[in-house]
Amino acid sequence: MTIAIGSSRAETREELSTTAFDLLVIGGGILGTSVTWMAAQAGLRVAMVDAGDFAGATSSASSKLVHGGLRYLQTGNVKLVAENHRERRALAADIAPHLVKPLTFLVPIYKGGPHGAAKLGAGVFLYSALSVFGDGMGKVITPHQALAKVPALRPEGLRAAAVYGDHQMNDSRVAVMTVRAAVDAGATVLNHAEVVGLRKTSGTVTGAELRDRLDGTEFGVSARLVLNATGPWVDHLRRMEDPDAAPSIRLSKGAHLVLRRHEPWKAALTTPIDKYRVSFAIPWEDHLLLGTTDEAYEGDPAAVSPTEADIAQILDEAGHAVRDEQLRREDITYAFAGLRVLPGGPGDVAAAKRETVVTRGSGGMLSVAGGKWTTYRHIGKHVFDTLARLPGRPLGDEIADILPVVPLPGLASPEAVAMRLWTDRERSARMDPLVARHLATHYGSIAFDLARLIREDPALGERIHPEGPDIWAQAVYARDHEWAATVDDVVRRRTTLTVRGLDTPEVRARIAALLGTG
Repeated sequence: MTIAIGSSRAETREELSTTAFDLLVIGGGILGTSVTWMAAQAGLRVAMVDAGDFAGATSSASSKLVHGGLRYLQTGNVKLVAENHRERRALAADIAPHLVKPLTFLVPIYKGGPHGAAKLGAGVFLYSALSVFGDGMGKVITPHQALAKVPALRPEGLRAAAVYGDHQMNDSRVAVMTVRAAVDAGATVLNHAEVVGLRKTSGTVTGAELRDRLDGTEFGVSARLVLNATGPWVDHLRRMEDPDAAPSIRLSKGAHLVLRRHEPWKAALTTPIDKYRVSFAIPWEDHLLLGTTDEAYEGDPAAVSPTEADIAQILDEAGHAVRDEQLRREDITYAFAGLRVLPGGPGDVAAAKRETVVTRGSGGMLSVAGGKWTTYRHIGKHVFDTLARLPGRPLGDEIADILPVVPLPGLASPEAVAMRLWTDRERSARMDPLVARHLATHYGSIAFDLARLIREDPALGERIHPEGPDIWAQAVYARDHEWAATVDDVVRRRTTLTVRGLDTPEVRARIAALLGTG
Protein backbone atom coordinates (compact mmCIF):
# COMPACT_ATOMS: atom_id res chain seq x y z
CA MET A 1 0.00 0.00 0.00
CA THR A 2 1.20 3.52 -0.82
CA ILE A 3 0.43 6.25 1.69
CA ALA A 4 0.25 9.86 0.49
CA ILE A 5 2.97 11.34 2.68
CA GLY A 6 6.59 12.46 2.63
CA SER A 7 7.41 14.10 -0.69
CA SER A 8 3.66 14.39 -1.47
CA ARG A 9 2.91 17.10 1.11
CA ALA A 10 1.87 19.34 -1.79
CA GLU A 11 -0.59 16.68 -2.98
CA THR A 12 -2.00 16.34 0.54
CA ARG A 13 -2.41 20.13 0.81
CA GLU A 14 -4.23 20.07 -2.53
CA GLU A 15 -6.56 17.33 -1.31
CA LEU A 16 -7.19 19.20 1.94
CA SER A 17 -7.99 22.46 0.16
CA THR A 18 -10.28 21.00 -2.54
CA THR A 19 -12.31 18.39 -0.62
CA ALA A 20 -15.49 19.20 1.27
CA PHE A 21 -14.87 17.30 4.51
CA ASP A 22 -17.47 16.16 7.01
CA LEU A 23 -15.07 16.67 9.91
CA LEU A 24 -11.85 18.62 10.41
CA VAL A 25 -9.89 17.56 13.49
CA ILE A 26 -7.32 20.11 14.64
CA GLY A 27 -4.70 18.43 16.81
CA GLY A 28 -2.95 15.09 16.31
CA GLY A 29 -2.44 13.94 19.88
CA ILE A 30 -4.19 11.16 21.78
CA LEU A 31 -7.67 12.58 21.30
CA GLY A 32 -7.31 13.91 17.77
CA THR A 33 -5.85 10.72 16.31
CA SER A 34 -8.43 8.55 18.06
CA VAL A 35 -11.44 10.60 16.93
CA THR A 36 -10.03 10.77 13.39
CA TRP A 37 -9.64 6.99 13.36
CA MET A 38 -13.19 6.48 14.61
CA ALA A 39 -14.70 8.99 12.15
CA ALA A 40 -12.89 7.36 9.22
CA GLN A 41 -14.10 3.93 10.32
CA ALA A 42 -17.65 5.35 10.34
CA GLY A 43 -17.30 6.27 6.65
CA LEU A 44 -16.96 10.03 7.06
CA ARG A 45 -14.65 12.26 5.05
CA VAL A 46 -12.30 13.36 7.83
CA ALA A 47 -9.15 15.49 7.84
CA MET A 48 -6.67 15.91 10.68
CA VAL A 49 -3.94 18.55 10.96
CA ASP A 50 -1.36 19.33 13.63
CA ALA A 51 0.84 22.38 14.05
CA GLY A 52 3.74 20.12 14.99
CA ASP A 53 4.26 16.40 14.62
CA PHE A 54 1.63 13.81 15.44
CA ALA A 55 1.83 13.18 19.22
CA GLY A 56 4.67 15.69 19.18
CA ALA A 57 3.81 17.30 22.52
CA THR A 58 2.27 15.73 25.64
CA SER A 59 1.01 12.62 23.85
CA SER A 60 4.62 11.42 23.49
CA ALA A 61 5.60 12.63 26.96
CA SER A 62 3.63 10.09 28.98
CA SER A 63 4.73 7.48 31.51
CA LYS A 64 4.47 4.90 28.67
CA LEU A 65 1.91 2.88 30.64
CA VAL A 66 -1.27 1.11 29.62
CA HIS A 67 -2.69 0.56 33.07
CA GLY A 68 -5.79 0.17 35.17
CA GLY A 69 -4.75 2.89 37.61
CA LEU A 70 -3.97 1.23 40.93
CA ARG A 71 -4.01 4.58 42.74
CA TYR A 72 -7.65 5.16 41.70
CA LEU A 73 -8.61 2.43 44.18
CA GLN A 74 -7.34 4.79 46.88
CA THR A 75 -10.19 7.17 46.04
CA GLY A 76 -12.72 4.35 45.73
CA ASN A 77 -13.16 4.65 41.96
CA VAL A 78 -13.59 0.91 41.37
CA LYS A 79 -15.74 1.42 38.23
CA LEU A 80 -13.02 3.49 36.54
CA VAL A 81 -10.37 0.88 37.32
CA ALA A 82 -12.55 -1.90 35.89
CA GLU A 83 -13.15 0.14 32.70
CA ASN A 84 -9.43 0.84 32.37
CA HIS A 85 -8.64 -2.85 32.78
CA ARG A 86 -11.07 -3.84 30.03
CA GLU A 87 -9.54 -1.39 27.58
CA ARG A 88 -5.99 -2.28 28.65
CA ARG A 89 -6.60 -5.96 27.99
CA ALA A 90 -8.26 -5.22 24.63
CA LEU A 91 -5.19 -3.25 23.53
CA ALA A 92 -2.82 -5.98 24.71
CA ALA A 93 -4.81 -8.89 23.26
CA ASP A 94 -6.68 -7.67 20.18
CA ILE A 95 -5.69 -4.15 19.11
CA ALA A 96 -1.92 -3.86 19.51
CA PRO A 97 -0.21 -6.90 21.06
CA HIS A 98 2.81 -6.02 18.90
CA LEU A 99 3.12 -2.64 20.66
CA VAL A 100 1.73 -3.23 24.17
CA LYS A 101 3.54 -5.66 26.44
CA PRO A 102 2.86 -7.01 29.94
CA LEU A 103 4.95 -5.80 32.84
CA THR A 104 5.07 -6.85 36.48
CA PHE A 105 4.99 -4.07 39.09
CA LEU A 106 6.20 -4.13 42.68
CA VAL A 107 4.99 -1.77 45.38
CA PRO A 108 7.79 -1.78 47.99
CA ILE A 109 6.57 -1.59 51.58
CA TYR A 110 9.03 0.12 53.90
CA LYS A 111 9.05 0.55 57.65
CA GLY A 112 7.27 3.82 58.42
CA GLY A 113 5.84 4.06 54.90
CA PRO A 114 2.39 5.52 54.09
CA HIS A 115 0.77 2.10 53.51
CA GLY A 116 1.05 -1.23 55.32
CA ALA A 117 1.39 -4.73 53.86
CA ALA A 118 -2.18 -5.74 54.69
CA LYS A 119 -3.70 -2.69 53.00
CA LEU A 120 -1.53 -2.97 49.88
CA GLY A 121 -2.02 -6.71 49.70
CA ALA A 122 -5.78 -6.24 49.70
CA GLY A 123 -5.42 -3.44 47.15
CA VAL A 124 -3.42 -5.45 44.60
CA PHE A 125 -5.74 -8.44 45.07
CA LEU A 126 -8.78 -6.26 44.29
CA TYR A 127 -6.86 -4.68 41.39
CA SER A 128 -6.13 -8.08 39.84
CA ALA A 129 -9.71 -9.23 40.51
CA LEU A 130 -11.03 -6.23 38.55
CA SER A 131 -8.98 -7.46 35.58
CA VAL A 132 -10.50 -10.94 36.10
CA PHE A 133 -7.05 -12.14 37.17
CA GLY A 134 -5.87 -11.80 33.57
CA ASP A 135 -2.39 -10.86 34.79
CA GLY A 136 -2.28 -13.31 37.67
CA MET A 137 -3.27 -12.75 41.25
CA GLY A 138 -2.05 -9.73 43.17
CA LYS A 139 -0.05 -10.81 46.20
CA VAL A 140 2.58 -9.81 48.74
CA ILE A 141 6.15 -11.19 48.49
CA THR A 142 9.17 -11.17 50.78
CA PRO A 143 12.05 -8.67 50.57
CA HIS A 144 14.30 -11.47 49.26
CA GLN A 145 11.85 -12.24 46.42
CA ALA A 146 11.51 -8.53 45.62
CA LEU A 147 15.28 -8.04 45.40
CA ALA A 148 15.51 -11.01 43.03
CA LYS A 149 13.19 -9.16 40.63
CA VAL A 150 14.72 -5.71 41.11
CA PRO A 151 18.34 -5.92 42.37
CA ALA A 152 18.51 -2.10 42.44
CA LEU A 153 15.81 -2.01 45.12
CA ARG A 154 16.91 -0.32 48.36
CA PRO A 155 16.95 -3.08 51.03
CA GLU A 156 17.12 -0.93 54.19
CA GLY A 157 13.80 -1.08 56.04
CA LEU A 158 12.13 -3.14 53.30
CA ARG A 159 9.32 -5.13 54.94
CA ALA A 160 7.69 -6.71 51.86
CA ALA A 161 6.44 -5.83 48.36
CA ALA A 162 2.99 -6.04 46.80
CA VAL A 163 2.90 -7.42 43.23
CA TYR A 164 0.46 -6.67 40.40
CA GLY A 165 0.40 -6.73 36.60
CA ASP A 166 -0.07 -3.94 34.03
CA HIS A 167 1.24 -3.12 30.53
CA GLN A 168 3.58 -0.63 28.88
CA MET A 169 4.21 0.70 25.38
CA ASN A 170 6.12 3.23 23.32
CA ASP A 171 3.57 6.05 23.06
CA SER A 172 5.11 7.56 19.92
CA ARG A 173 4.88 4.27 18.04
CA VAL A 174 1.26 3.73 19.11
CA ALA A 175 0.46 7.26 17.90
CA VAL A 176 2.07 6.74 14.49
CA MET A 177 0.29 3.40 14.04
CA THR A 178 -3.04 5.01 14.97
CA VAL A 179 -2.52 7.75 12.38
CA ARG A 180 -1.69 5.06 9.84
CA ALA A 181 -4.87 3.15 10.81
CA ALA A 182 -6.90 6.33 10.28
CA VAL A 183 -5.34 6.86 6.84
CA ASP A 184 -5.95 3.21 5.96
CA ALA A 185 -9.61 3.87 6.81
CA GLY A 186 -9.72 6.89 4.48
CA ALA A 187 -8.61 9.90 6.53
CA THR A 188 -6.46 12.71 5.09
CA VAL A 189 -3.76 13.93 7.48
CA LEU A 190 -0.96 16.49 7.55
CA ASN A 191 1.49 17.38 10.31
CA HIS A 192 3.47 20.63 10.65
CA ALA A 193 0.38 22.52 9.45
CA GLU A 194 -0.56 25.37 11.77
CA VAL A 195 -4.04 26.88 12.04
CA VAL A 196 -3.74 30.65 11.58
CA GLY A 197 -7.47 31.39 11.45
CA LEU A 198 -10.92 29.83 11.38
CA ARG A 199 -13.32 29.91 8.43
CA LYS A 200 -16.82 31.09 9.26
CA THR A 201 -20.07 31.02 7.31
CA SER A 202 -22.91 33.09 8.78
CA GLY A 203 -21.16 32.97 12.15
CA THR A 204 -20.64 29.20 12.09
CA VAL A 205 -17.13 27.72 12.03
CA THR A 206 -16.83 25.83 8.73
CA GLY A 207 -13.10 25.18 8.42
CA ALA A 208 -9.68 26.64 9.03
CA GLU A 209 -6.92 28.62 7.35
CA LEU A 210 -3.53 26.93 7.65
CA ARG A 211 0.14 27.52 7.02
CA ASP A 212 2.60 24.75 6.23
CA ARG A 213 5.36 25.32 8.75
CA LEU A 214 7.94 23.58 6.54
CA ASP A 215 7.70 25.80 3.47
CA GLY A 216 5.28 28.58 4.43
CA THR A 217 2.52 27.58 1.98
CA GLU A 218 -0.89 28.85 3.05
CA PHE A 219 -4.07 26.92 2.32
CA GLY A 220 -7.53 26.30 3.75
CA VAL A 221 -9.76 23.38 4.70
CA SER A 222 -13.56 23.39 4.64
CA ALA A 223 -15.66 21.04 6.79
CA ARG A 224 -19.20 20.69 8.07
CA LEU A 225 -17.89 20.41 11.62
CA VAL A 226 -14.59 21.39 13.25
CA LEU A 227 -13.18 19.62 16.33
CA ASN A 228 -10.61 21.46 18.41
CA ALA A 229 -8.42 18.73 19.98
CA THR A 230 -5.31 20.84 20.54
CA GLY A 231 -4.69 19.81 24.14
CA PRO A 232 -2.90 22.58 26.08
CA TRP A 233 -3.74 24.99 23.24
CA VAL A 234 -7.48 24.27 23.32
CA ASP A 235 -8.39 27.68 24.79
CA HIS A 236 -6.13 29.47 22.29
CA LEU A 237 -8.21 28.03 19.46
CA ARG A 238 -11.47 28.71 21.33
CA ARG A 239 -10.47 32.39 21.45
CA MET A 240 -10.02 32.32 17.67
CA GLU A 241 -13.68 31.32 17.52
CA ASP A 242 -14.79 33.77 20.23
CA PRO A 243 -12.34 36.36 21.64
CA ASP A 244 -14.44 36.46 24.83
CA ALA A 245 -14.36 32.71 25.47
CA ALA A 246 -13.69 32.02 29.15
CA PRO A 247 -10.88 29.62 30.10
CA SER A 248 -12.07 26.01 30.19
CA ILE A 249 -8.95 24.18 31.38
CA ARG A 250 -5.87 24.42 33.54
CA LEU A 251 -2.54 22.68 33.06
CA SER A 252 -0.37 20.42 35.19
CA LYS A 253 3.21 19.62 34.26
CA GLY A 254 4.52 16.08 34.44
CA ALA A 255 8.27 15.54 33.99
CA HIS A 256 10.18 12.28 33.49
CA LEU A 257 13.81 11.13 33.33
CA VAL A 258 15.40 8.33 31.32
CA LEU A 259 18.59 6.78 32.71
CA ARG A 260 21.01 4.08 31.62
CA ARG A 261 20.27 0.83 33.43
CA HIS A 262 23.16 -1.04 35.03
CA GLU A 263 21.48 -4.43 35.39
CA PRO A 264 18.32 -6.18 34.20
CA TRP A 265 15.03 -5.39 35.94
CA LYS A 266 12.39 -8.13 35.92
CA ALA A 267 9.73 -5.75 37.25
CA ALA A 268 8.88 -2.06 37.60
CA LEU A 269 8.43 -0.15 40.85
CA THR A 270 5.44 1.86 42.02
CA THR A 271 6.72 3.57 45.15
CA PRO A 272 4.25 5.38 47.47
CA ILE A 273 5.55 8.88 48.26
CA ASP A 274 2.65 9.86 50.47
CA LYS A 275 -0.95 8.77 50.93
CA TYR A 276 -1.90 9.58 47.30
CA ARG A 277 1.21 10.17 45.18
CA VAL A 278 3.52 7.50 43.77
CA SER A 279 6.84 7.46 41.96
CA PHE A 280 7.40 5.13 39.01
CA ALA A 281 10.68 3.41 38.13
CA ILE A 282 10.04 1.44 34.94
CA PRO A 283 12.37 -0.61 32.74
CA TRP A 284 11.76 0.80 29.24
CA GLU A 285 13.70 0.64 25.95
CA ASP A 286 16.67 -1.01 27.72
CA HIS A 287 16.79 2.00 30.07
CA LEU A 288 15.04 3.12 33.24
CA LEU A 289 12.13 5.59 33.12
CA LEU A 290 11.52 7.65 36.26
CA GLY A 291 8.62 9.98 37.07
CA THR A 292 6.52 11.86 37.44
CA THR A 293 5.83 15.35 38.82
CA ASP A 294 2.44 17.01 39.12
CA GLU A 295 2.40 20.79 39.50
CA ALA A 296 0.40 23.68 38.09
CA TYR A 297 1.78 25.22 34.87
CA GLU A 298 0.81 28.63 33.54
CA GLY A 299 3.51 29.34 30.94
CA ASP A 300 3.64 28.88 27.17
CA PRO A 301 2.69 25.24 26.43
CA ALA A 302 5.32 25.14 23.69
CA ALA A 303 8.05 26.02 26.20
CA VAL A 304 7.36 23.30 28.76
CA SER A 305 10.53 21.46 29.79
CA PRO A 306 12.00 19.75 32.84
CA THR A 307 13.63 22.15 35.29
CA GLU A 308 16.50 21.49 37.66
CA ALA A 309 13.90 21.31 40.45
CA ASP A 310 11.97 18.65 38.51
CA ILE A 311 15.09 16.56 38.03
CA ALA A 312 16.02 16.83 41.70
CA GLN A 313 12.49 15.91 42.80
CA ILE A 314 12.29 12.86 40.51
CA LEU A 315 15.67 11.54 41.62
CA ASP A 316 14.85 12.20 45.28
CA GLU A 317 11.48 10.44 45.10
CA ALA A 318 12.93 7.51 43.16
CA GLY A 319 15.56 7.27 45.90
CA HIS A 320 12.86 6.22 48.38
CA ALA A 321 13.16 2.73 46.85
CA VAL A 322 16.05 2.72 44.34
CA ARG A 323 19.73 2.49 45.29
CA ASP A 324 21.84 5.61 44.81
CA GLU A 325 24.19 3.96 42.30
CA GLN A 326 21.26 3.59 39.84
CA LEU A 327 20.33 7.28 40.21
CA ARG A 328 23.51 9.03 39.11
CA ARG A 329 22.99 12.21 37.15
CA GLU A 330 25.66 11.20 34.63
CA ASP A 331 23.41 8.27 33.66
CA ILE A 332 20.54 10.53 32.56
CA THR A 333 20.14 10.17 28.79
CA TYR A 334 16.95 12.18 28.35
CA ALA A 335 14.58 14.37 30.34
CA PHE A 336 11.15 15.38 29.07
CA ALA A 337 7.94 17.03 30.26
CA GLY A 338 4.32 17.16 29.13
CA LEU A 339 1.17 18.96 30.20
CA ARG A 340 -1.93 17.30 31.60
CA VAL A 341 -5.10 19.11 30.56
CA LEU A 342 -7.45 19.32 33.54
CA PRO A 343 -10.90 20.85 34.04
CA GLY A 344 -10.74 24.49 35.07
CA GLY A 345 -11.44 25.40 38.67
CA PRO A 346 -9.87 25.92 42.08
CA GLY A 347 -7.81 23.51 44.13
CA ASP A 348 -4.58 21.55 43.83
CA VAL A 349 -3.94 20.14 40.33
CA ALA A 350 -2.76 16.85 41.86
CA ALA A 351 -6.27 16.34 43.27
CA ALA A 352 -8.12 17.43 40.10
CA LYS A 353 -10.14 14.84 38.22
CA ARG A 354 -8.51 13.35 35.10
CA GLU A 355 -11.56 13.66 32.89
CA THR A 356 -12.35 14.70 29.34
CA VAL A 357 -13.58 18.31 28.98
CA VAL A 358 -16.05 18.95 26.13
CA THR A 359 -17.36 22.42 25.25
CA ARG A 360 -19.20 23.88 22.23
CA GLY A 361 -18.48 27.45 21.21
CA SER A 362 -20.63 30.23 19.86
CA GLY A 363 -19.55 29.33 16.32
CA GLY A 364 -20.45 25.67 16.69
CA MET A 365 -16.87 24.39 17.05
CA LEU A 366 -16.58 21.53 19.49
CA SER A 367 -13.55 21.64 21.78
CA VAL A 368 -12.33 18.59 23.65
CA ALA A 369 -9.38 18.12 25.99
CA GLY A 370 -8.07 15.46 28.35
CA GLY A 371 -7.65 11.76 27.83
CA LYS A 372 -4.96 9.15 28.27
CA TRP A 373 -3.44 6.33 26.28
CA THR A 374 -5.04 3.45 28.18
CA THR A 375 -8.56 4.47 27.22
CA TYR A 376 -7.80 6.47 24.10
CA ARG A 377 -10.01 4.31 21.84
CA HIS A 378 -12.88 4.45 24.31
CA ILE A 379 -12.56 8.25 24.69
CA GLY A 380 -12.29 8.69 20.91
CA LYS A 381 -15.48 6.69 20.42
CA HIS A 382 -17.26 8.67 23.16
CA VAL A 383 -16.25 12.01 21.59
CA PHE A 384 -17.22 10.79 18.12
CA ASP A 385 -20.64 9.66 19.40
CA THR A 386 -21.06 13.14 20.91
CA LEU A 387 -20.24 14.73 17.53
CA ALA A 388 -22.70 12.44 15.74
CA ARG A 389 -25.55 13.41 18.10
CA LEU A 390 -25.02 17.19 18.12
CA PRO A 391 -28.19 19.27 17.63
CA GLY A 392 -28.84 19.82 13.96
CA ARG A 393 -26.82 16.71 13.08
CA PRO A 394 -23.92 18.60 11.42
CA LEU A 395 -22.30 15.28 10.44
CA GLY A 396 -25.54 14.07 8.82
CA ASP A 397 -27.55 10.92 9.43
CA GLU A 398 -25.55 8.55 7.22
CA ILE A 399 -22.97 7.32 9.72
CA ALA A 400 -21.92 3.68 9.69
CA ASP A 401 -21.50 1.65 12.84
CA ILE A 402 -17.92 1.25 14.01
CA LEU A 403 -16.65 -2.30 14.47
CA PRO A 404 -15.91 -3.05 18.13
CA VAL A 405 -12.39 -4.31 17.44
CA VAL A 406 -10.14 -2.98 14.68
CA PRO A 407 -6.45 -3.78 15.25
CA LEU A 408 -3.66 -1.33 14.61
CA PRO A 409 -1.50 -2.01 11.53
CA GLY A 410 1.20 -4.62 11.99
CA LEU A 411 -0.84 -6.90 14.27
CA ALA A 412 1.31 -9.96 14.95
CA SER A 413 3.14 -11.83 17.67
CA PRO A 414 6.39 -9.88 18.19
CA GLU A 415 8.15 -13.11 19.15
CA ALA A 416 7.14 -14.73 15.84
CA VAL A 417 8.15 -11.65 13.84
CA ALA A 418 11.54 -11.48 15.57
CA MET A 419 12.20 -15.16 14.93
CA ARG A 420 11.26 -14.82 11.27
CA LEU A 421 13.45 -11.73 10.82
CA TRP A 422 16.36 -13.54 12.39
CA THR A 423 16.02 -16.84 10.48
CA ASP A 424 14.97 -15.46 7.08
CA ARG A 425 18.49 -15.04 5.74
CA GLU A 426 21.60 -17.14 5.35
CA ARG A 427 23.35 -17.69 8.67
CA SER A 428 26.29 -15.50 7.64
CA ALA A 429 23.96 -12.56 6.78
CA ARG A 430 21.41 -12.86 9.55
CA MET A 431 19.99 -9.81 11.26
CA ASP A 432 21.35 -9.06 14.71
CA PRO A 433 18.82 -10.66 17.12
CA LEU A 434 18.66 -7.44 19.19
CA VAL A 435 17.77 -5.46 16.06
CA ALA A 436 15.22 -8.11 15.05
CA ARG A 437 13.58 -7.92 18.46
CA HIS A 438 13.58 -4.12 18.35
CA LEU A 439 11.86 -4.02 14.94
CA ALA A 440 9.32 -6.68 15.95
CA THR A 441 8.24 -4.81 19.09
CA HIS A 442 8.00 -1.41 17.37
CA TYR A 443 6.45 -2.37 14.02
CA GLY A 444 4.93 -5.85 14.32
CA SER A 445 4.56 -7.45 10.89
CA ILE A 446 5.41 -4.09 9.24
CA ALA A 447 8.99 -5.00 10.21
CA PHE A 448 8.97 -7.24 7.12
CA ASP A 449 8.63 -4.08 4.99
CA LEU A 450 11.83 -2.80 6.61
CA ALA A 451 13.51 -6.16 5.94
CA ARG A 452 12.65 -5.77 2.24
CA LEU A 453 14.29 -2.34 2.23
CA ILE A 454 17.43 -3.94 3.66
CA ARG A 455 17.43 -6.66 1.02
CA GLU A 456 17.28 -3.96 -1.67
CA ASP A 457 19.98 -1.86 0.03
CA PRO A 458 22.03 -3.74 2.68
CA ALA A 459 23.45 -0.44 4.01
CA LEU A 460 20.00 0.28 5.47
CA GLY A 461 20.54 -2.64 7.86
CA GLU A 462 23.36 -0.77 9.61
CA ARG A 463 22.74 0.74 13.03
CA ILE A 464 22.26 4.51 13.07
CA HIS A 465 24.38 4.64 16.25
CA PRO A 466 26.50 1.63 17.29
CA GLU A 467 25.15 1.71 20.87
CA GLY A 468 21.46 1.42 19.91
CA PRO A 469 19.24 -1.00 17.95
CA ASP A 470 17.75 1.58 15.54
CA ILE A 471 18.78 1.07 11.91
CA TRP A 472 18.81 3.28 8.82
CA ALA A 473 15.86 1.43 7.27
CA GLN A 474 13.73 2.93 10.05
CA ALA A 475 14.71 6.47 9.09
CA VAL A 476 13.93 5.82 5.42
CA TYR A 477 10.64 4.18 6.30
CA ALA A 478 9.76 7.06 8.65
CA ARG A 479 10.38 9.55 5.83
CA ASP A 480 8.44 7.63 3.18
CA HIS A 481 5.60 6.02 5.15
CA GLU A 482 5.31 7.66 8.57
CA TRP A 483 5.10 11.41 7.91
CA ALA A 484 8.55 12.17 9.36
CA ALA A 485 9.53 15.57 7.96
CA THR A 486 12.06 16.88 10.50
CA VAL A 487 15.04 15.43 12.31
CA ASP A 488 13.16 15.48 15.61
CA ASP A 489 10.31 13.53 14.03
CA VAL A 490 12.81 10.74 13.33
CA VAL A 491 15.08 10.78 16.38
CA ARG A 492 12.42 11.50 19.04
CA ARG A 493 9.28 9.77 17.79
CA ARG A 494 10.00 7.26 14.97
CA THR A 495 13.09 5.76 16.61
CA THR A 496 14.51 5.53 20.15
CA LEU A 497 17.68 7.53 19.43
CA THR A 498 16.81 10.53 21.62
CA VAL A 499 15.62 8.59 24.66
CA ARG A 500 18.87 6.61 24.57
CA GLY A 501 20.94 9.79 24.33
CA LEU A 502 22.22 8.76 20.90
CA ASP A 503 20.98 11.67 18.75
CA THR A 504 24.48 13.10 18.39
CA PRO A 505 25.22 16.07 16.09
CA GLU A 506 26.65 13.64 13.52
CA VAL A 507 23.54 11.42 13.65
CA ARG A 508 21.26 14.43 13.35
CA ALA A 509 23.25 15.78 10.39
CA ARG A 510 23.05 12.44 8.54
CA ILE A 511 19.29 12.20 9.15
CA ALA A 512 18.82 15.81 7.99
CA ALA A 513 20.61 14.89 4.75
CA LEU A 514 18.37 11.83 4.37
CA LEU A 515 15.27 14.01 4.79
CA GLY A 516 16.61 16.65 2.46
CA THR A 517 16.56 19.30 5.17
CA GLY A 518 20.31 19.46 5.80
